[in-house]
Amino acid sequence: MRTKAVNEAVLTFPSQSRNESFARSAAACFAAQMDPTLNELEDIKTTISEAVTNAIVHGYPDAIGDVVLKMRVLPGNVLELTVKDHGRGIPDVDRARQPMFTTGGEERSGMGFTIMESFMDNVTVRSAVNKGTTVVMRKKLAPRMKK
Repeated sequence: MRTKAVNEAVLTFPSQSRNESFARSAAACFAAQMDPTLNELEDIKTTISEAVTNAIVHGYPDAIGDVVLKMRVLPGNVLELTVKDHGRGIPDVDRARQPMFTTGGEERSGMGFTIMESFMDNVTVRSAVNKGTTVVMRKKLAPRMKK
């Protein structure tokens, strides 16, 4: 069952490396309405960077395709971030989530999912070969005292 959002936004952009910083900024700006701490904001930006980079590098290694970033504020001060591509997909999601595993060559660290999991409360990965990958990340932000 899908939780009703308090607020949401959806962005679609081409899988070009220059759009990774755009996605980071957009997620940070969207999350600002929740009054995150600086550490929470950095965690959000880092996880979006990892997820979008995965979509660009691994989802569309030989072509440009669409990456969709969906941002939702859920009840209980929970931020939900979804990064979706319609690229080549992941044949073995469990293996791909292992630290140091990469299909991106020696210039890639293989730590993307590990980083996402360390900064978010929950990370769900759904993927089908030649159909794409969807990464859903949730983080409950600390309640802040209102002045």
